[in-house]
Amino acid sequence: MKLLPRPARFALMAALDVALYARGRPVSSKELAARHDLPPRRLETLLQALVRAGILKSVRGPAGGYELARERRRLCVGEIVRVALRAEEEEDQAPALLVAVLEPLIAETEEAALARLDDITLEDLYARAIALGFGQKEPATDFDI
Repeated sequence: MKLLPRPARFALMAALDVALYARGRPVSSKELAARHDLPPRRLETLLQALVRAGILKSVRGPAGGYELARERRRLCVGEIVRVALRAEEEEDQAPALLVAVLEPLIAETEEAALARLDDITLEDLYARAIALGFGQKEPATDFDI
């Protein structure tokens, strides 16, 4: 059983990718999608949700893309996951039995897990990724000119 649905995992990965690869310039959604072999349109929806929540900021123009809206140490993993979960819920229409009986139990369990994730910052994930060698040298893509 996976605790976090795929959109939440992708939102965390996207925020971490921006933290790792921004380096004074925005990260484009195309390069982020290419780096992780993801469909750009689906990723763009999550990126925009993160912008609306104040986690990322969008930079327009030919050299545009996404940057962190706050310092890594001020972004908690739980906050990023909640944004993705809300975006996913807006798309779903749940049956009445699920909403009345199962959702309260699931919500209680999710809140306990999210409370733990609130103790982890993007800085913590960034440090772990750097220690594993991510972000050191970006692989060349078709977007490099």
